[in-house]
Amino acid sequence: MADTRRGPLLRFIIGIWNTLNFARRLVLNLVFLAILVFVLAAIFQSRPALQQQTALVLDLEGAIVEQYSTAATERALDKLTGSERKEIQLRDILRTIDAAARDARIGRIVLIPDNLTAAGPSTLREVGQALDRFRQAGKPVTTIANDLGQGQFFLAAHSDQILLDPEGGVVLTGFASYQSYFKDALDKLGVTVHLIKVGEYKSAAEPFVLNQASEAAKRADREWMGDLWREYVTEVATLRKIDPARLEDDIARYDERLAAHQGDLAALALDQKLVDRIATRAEARQWLREQGVPAEGDSFRQVDWQQYYGQLPPELPASEKLAVIVAEGTILPGNQPQGSIGGSSTAQLIRGAREDETVKALVLRVSSPGGDSVASEMIRREIEQTRAAGKPVVVSMGDYAASGGYWISMNADEIFAQPTTITGSIGIFGLFPRIPDTLAKIGIHTDGIGTTPLAGAFDIRQPLSPQVESILTSVIGRGYQQFIGRVAEARNRTPEQIDAVAQGHVWTGNQALERGLVDKLGGLDEAIAAAAARAGLPPNVQVSYVERPLSAWDRLALSLSSSQALAGIASQTGLHWPAALLPAQEMRQAATVLDSLRGRRFGMFAHCFCELR
Repeated sequence: MADTRRGPLLRFIIGIWNTLNFARRLVLNLVFLAILVFVLAAIFQSRPALQQQTALVLDLEGAIVEQYSTAATERALDKLTGSERKEIQLRDILRTIDAAARDARIGRIVLIPDNLTAAGPSTLREVGQALDRFRQAGKPVTTIANDLGQGQFFLAAHSDQILLDPEGGVVLTGFASYQSYFKDALDKLGVTVHLIKVGEYKSAAEPFVLNQASEAAKRADREWMGDLWREYVTEVATLRKIDPARLEDDIARYDERLAAHQGDLAALALDQKLVDRIATRAEARQWLREQGVPAEGDSFRQVDWQQYYGQLPPELPASEKLAVIVAEGTILPGNQPQGSIGGSSTAQLIRGAREDETVKALVLRVSSPGGDSVASEMIRREIEQTRAAGKPVVVSMGDYAASGGYWISMNADEIFAQPTTITGSIGIFGLFPRIPDTLAKIGIHTDGIGTTPLAGAFDIRQPLSPQVESILTSVIGRGYQQFIGRVAEARNRTPEQIDAVAQGHVWTGNQALERGLVDKLGGLDEAIAAAAARAGLPPNVQVSYVERPLSAWDRLALSLSSSQALAGIASQTGLHWPAALLPAQEMRQAATVLDSLRGRRFGMFAHCFCELR
């Protein structure tokens, strides 16, 4: 019989292998156990029991958006690594404030807007209206701030009291809309850009062919921006009980007013009645305790708004409900992630709501400056078919519903806009860059043959021929006629009447109402009430947001992304993923337009670069 005993060398190697294998399994199991503990801690974190006279702390951190721009899984991972994109959903803020107004345990709201980084005029207006509803319930709102910029002050003006830090200030500058213009740079690079547009005021593509804004664009911008500013001044002056003319004069003479106060921004704000008192954070906490908010340690009895929101009851299945679909961002072809509007993906959401027997009415919440015209038409058709199926459709315009954003809105039964909504911009353009001179600068030349005059004519390495330019002009001209024709049909007007208020002209919600482009002024709540009434639904009907279906992992990630425990894990472990440096907003917009035109021979855009800064 052969000796089956292993030699010492083989036994040593096997022993080392078994040791390594054991260590590997031990490490993996420990990692798995740690993750499991973290997940369970996040899910079953202790929720504070609310007591009477608790203050709801509304510390708004980041940008207020209609819909998160990243998926739930990505948000959870970003929060764990400390690199989350700071975004707050408007619907979450509104639901929190309205629930707190009905909650007997909540005595007041303490608004802290210091870290609010971005929100459009209409978004701010919706939050302000929610704060007004809270105050109408007999509960005060107090703002505590280190500094107040223009948007932050608009929210603070909806408070009963504004407390400003002694080193802070209130700076109101007015609205601005500036673009970078690239013509000289493109000329130096040898890039020839052909712009074909319909609409005297359609200025979205001007940066590629001019070095400055056209006079028509400036004239139109003064009109709608002036109306927005008047709306802003009137509202904050009314809320603060000061004369609008005096407020305008104080802004115009800000340098003189500040010099008279020896550069003390806080003292100037107090003198101008923009704030009610000057107080450090410690003094503000003491003042709140004096106002009846019970003390807790060296602070006051409070609950963070996100913790409070996490305790609100979830939606339960209902036999009848009203669906809300969010269309936010640039309109692009195909399926797009959150933060953009996909011609296919958004159309699919609308189709799903139409085919859902429990959905009795639809509200389309639009906040978009427009984009691809074909994708816009795909969405518009779904709205039209939903109405034909007997389900009412009401559009609620947010900050923007311009150009393609108006295109997808026009066939609703009813259109609501805020006075500060930016809409209109009914027009179309096509942008066709050519780079033969660019290539020649580095010694590259293009040559060859085609079997017809059109063969290869759309190649960007070739100059744009007069024949192709004529074809493109015909296509874009027809696109504009279709646009105003469909608006005319939807709004019960003639194409000539619509053309008179179209031509790419941007309007505010106030101006759009005067010109028959929208039906009523109001926010999301008013649109939901109107849709419910059209469908014969009760005022308290369940409202359900229709979004991309979540997987089991997505639902887990969603619960983690709003978890305070997960944030604690990130801070305790020191994990951090440095944020990427992003180019300016206007550069991203320009890149989006150019990227969307890639590979499209007859690319037409219904887009408006009308964001405010």
